Amino acid sequence: MEAPTAPYDRAETELTVTSPEQMRELGRRLAGLLRAGDLVMLNGELGAGKTTLTRGLGEGLGVRGAVTSPTFVIARVHPSLGDGPPLVHVDAYRLGGGLDEMEDLDLDVSLPDSVVVVEWGEGKVEELTDDRLHLVIHRAVGDTTDEVRHVTLTGLGARWATADLSGLAFPA
Repeated sequence: MEAPTAPYDRAETELTVTSPEQMRELGRRLAGLLRAGDLVMLNGELGAGKTTLTRGLGEGLGVRGAVTSPTFVIARVHPSLGDGPPLVHVDAYRLGGGLDEMEDLDLDVSLPDSVVVVEWGEGKVEELTDDRLHLVIHRAVGDTTDEVRHVTLTGLGARWATADLSGLAFPA
């Protein structure tokens, strides 16, 4: 992760999520902070909850269509059912390299008018904007049925400098 250029251009918080339902609710809550032009990068192990969180984002943004993993189509656009921004959901898992391979998706064109969520986007889409929200979802690995996830949210750039990301936490 790149270093911030100034101490005020970064907001960070850590949350604990105890179920898939809470992960979806986190997405709904997060949608309340998002607006057109926001880039959200999601990283975490397979099965960590990236798509579940994005389903909640879609519900919170009030977009059309079921939010499912776009692994095989790479990207899906979910238009708004109201006056909010559309949701562009990208799965960059199978894409190597940086922004060059992402150019065919026209994310730079979509970004100003949409909320763009990129699963597995680290090292691939940072060049789109200095202002982005990066979520890393940590889960126990191996043979486990543990539903607990630890989510680190890092807002980078002026857009996120004053955001209260800790307000997304669930009561203990």
